[in-house]
Amino acid sequence: MLRSVSYQVFARKYRPKTFANVLGQDHVVRTLRNAIEQKRLAHAYLFVGPRGTGKTSTARILAKALNCTGGPKIDFDPDEDVCREIAEGRSLDVLEIDGASNNGVEQVRDLRESVKYAPARGQYKIYYIDEVHMLSNAAFNALLKTLEEPPEHVKFIFATTEVQKILPTILSRCQRFDLRPIPTQTIADHLLHIAKEESITLHDTAAWAIAKGADGGMRDAQSMLDQLVAFCGETITEENVLDVFGFTSREKVAALTTTLLSRQTAAALKLIQNEAESGRELSQLLGELIGCLRGLLVAKLDPGADGEGIPEAIWKQLLADADEYPPERILAAIDVFAETEGRMKWATNKRLHFELGIIKAIQTLSEVRITDVISVLTKGADYFSQSAPAAVAPPVQEITAPVAAPAPQPAAPIKKTDDALSAFDALIESSPDEDEEEIEAVPIAVPIAAPAPIAEQPAPEDPFHNDPLIQAALVKFEAEFVKN
Repeated sequence: MLRSVSYQVFARKYRPKTFANVLGQDHVVRTLRNAIEQKRLAHAYLFVGPRGTGKTSTARILAKALNCTGGPKIDFDPDEDVCREIAEGRSLDVLEIDGASNNGVEQVRDLRESVKYAPARGQYKIYYIDEVHMLSNAAFNALLKTLEEPPEHVKFIFATTEVQKILPTILSRCQRFDLRPIPTQTIADHLLHIAKEESITLHDTAAWAIAKGADGGMRDAQSMLDQLVAFCGETITEENVLDVFGFTSREKVAALTTTLLSRQTAAALKLIQNEAESGRELSQLLGELIGCLRGLLVAKLDPGADGEGIPEAIWKQLLADADEYPPERILAAIDVFAETEGRMKWATNKRLHFELGIIKAIQTLSEVRITDVISVLTKGADYFSQSAPAAVAPPVQEITAPVAAPAPQPAAPIKKTDDALSAFDALIESSPDEDEEEIEAVPIAVPIAAPAPIAEQPAPEDPFHNDPLIQAALVKFEAEFVKN
């Protein structure tokens, strides 16, 4: 005879029971609490978010708050009969409908008939439709009128992971709440709390590795912890997490990032080979690498940013390695890996595409771009403009020349020339003889003349002026050309 098993998985055993137990969704909880306290209850709510972020749990908690004894109120007792029935899905007044299997017009018509009946025990009859985006367009249209003007005792709660598939006419009739992915640290802390309650030794690094792999989903993290307990027993280390789920440690991700930034192609390819041969998930490794590069990019733009969960000593070394690259170069490497991630999603040989992405990213970091050349030229121009000596006036040569006293006869004419020395020679030739009059030597400052400018050549005649039509127009209108 088989013995009955009463074991509950962690995802069900530690499901939130009250608003205070909901983690990582403070904006949703605060709005719902205020609405209940102020008695501003809508007739339809829509919860949107990734899997495992608390959509169903929040819907059940809202249903408890509305139908609890003396409700609606936010400080209800989760252990009373009404609340336990709602939590276990057996309440006659709270109907949970799977939108994937009840997506036709006939099911919606049955729902429209049932809303006419009053609740059996609570104040409201609540219809919770999960994955509501699976309803057909005809089913949505059949629901419109009832959803817009339901009876006073009816409330609708919808949940979906793909809100873009819901008709705008449905969205406009609901109050929408977007549930965000739960932060990694929040998930890790909750896993440590569960481990303490279950008398399990869970290392901090192992809790962080599970939370990182869960990617914002609390239910996924709890399911992974369940699996690890079955595999490891009462003590769970980071190595156990990496071995069971094929994750890559933060140190390995940092090492791969270091080889990338130092442009060591052979070392990077060797590291990928080792990870692939040890059974690691390469898509997850690539995602971790992109996350690390993103952290470095954010750190360059915001020096106060954290290290994306990487230990402080390793993070400082990564920042030092990335110091030589401007933000746009790291952004270009991220673009390369983003394209690689898209190709790896459907490829059978993921390692090949990963290696090609590594080689291309290293080439991107090594190449010289036009912006780098312009930056170097600008710095050089600034340097020479600061170090160049000030402009010096042309040297002036002092020439002592005999200048005649005023003579009774006019001086010989001097030729027009731009050469100062030629003018001086002409002055000497026009002076009287030394026997007739004493000449006094007077110093004259004569600048060293620059070469005479080349005479400007006359511009060639414009053929436009000689055009017969232009000439006829000038005669006709008695006009003439005017020079500007």
